[in-house]
Amino acid sequence: MGYIDGKWAPLITMTVIHMINGMVNALIKKVLDGGINHMVIATYRLGISTIFLLPVAYFGNGKKTRPKLTISISCQLFISALFGASLVLYFYLLGLTYTSATLGSAFSAIMPALTFIMALIFRFEKLNMKTKVGYGIVLGTMISLGGALVLTMYLGIPLTNSQEQASTLKHLTKHAHWTKGCIFLFISVMFFSSWMLIQAKVNVNYPCPYSSTVILSAFGTLQCALLSLIKTRNAKEWILKDRLTIITIIIAGVVAQGMCTVGISWCIKQRGPVFTSAFTPVMLMSATLFDFLIFNRMIYLGSVIGSVVVVIGLYVFLWSKSKQINDCEISKLPTNAVEEEKEDEDHKNVNKLGNLLVIPMTP
Repeated sequence: MGYIDGKWAPLITMTVIHMINGMVNALIKKVLDGGINHMVIATYRLGISTIFLLPVAYFGNGKKTRPKLTISISCQLFISALFGASLVLYFYLLGLTYTSATLGSAFSAIMPALTFIMALIFRFEKLNMKTKVGYGIVLGTMISLGGALVLTMYLGIPLTNSQEQASTLKHLTKHAHWTKGCIFLFISVMFFSSWMLIQAKVNVNYPCPYSSTVILSAFGTLQCALLSLIKTRNAKEWILKDRLTIITIIIAGVVAQGMCTVGISWCIKQRGPVFTSAFTPVMLMSATLFDFLIFNRMIYLGSVIGSVVVVIGLYVFLWSKSKQINDCEISKLPTNAVEEEKEDEDHKNVNKLGNLLVIPMTP
């Protein structure tokens, strides 16, 4: 019966979480179209999530298990926040300004494959090309990146009729077309994937996921506020008057950044990172439905083709990665101490990347 044999809670939780994230992406896109500074959204979102997660971190980790927060660990967390929160949100929301919530969600699906590539480069992971699993991992990675390339280079014809067609085309032309936004989205995913490797190192020195997330959010709030000065220094932009903007930021901070962080962390603990990663397409479908049905936005042929290719690549990659992790968990009798040591090292490497496939914080 697989993952859901008598235990529906993780499946329902991940489905709801990604539906919410897709909805939030669509709402944020709507707010961004109103002209608000995207880093104002990022700052308020991280600030609200910090406040929400404080009691979770206090009671979740416990005083006895929480190690001392040294200057060295604080510096590591500050750098981690720069890669995993500030720069990610800066480029992600900037890319969202020029594209759509559908595209933003689609690019999130290439994150596992891109993280795997970086893990190979920095020797977090090893790849055996002599096995079918190795070929599957490479194939899934290449398909995902190919889908991202389609999303970036090919807009295609509109598949839906919308009252916003003329204004949307004018908007895309004004902002150097679709490609510019896709490049920003890809950069955000690269920063996010880099953060996963950085945070893996930080977790060794500070193994408190909730406390670490709160500190990252706090540092990220400060960094986003400073990054907002790049676009404008007008204090009036920080005064929110539009009701939709206020509601969107509260939902993004409390629900998408706060509650979903706790939910994803719980699901990773219950079923593992591969299971959790498999629900990424739900966010894509949710964002598309909200974009089309609620906000009457156009859907382009390039978005559909690219998104389908990305999702196919994601599942090929996750299936292969799951097989690799399962194979490493099968106990084998080593012929000598050298083989045993090598097997343990490979097992650790696989688990290391396995824990990086999904992360609590989401753009």
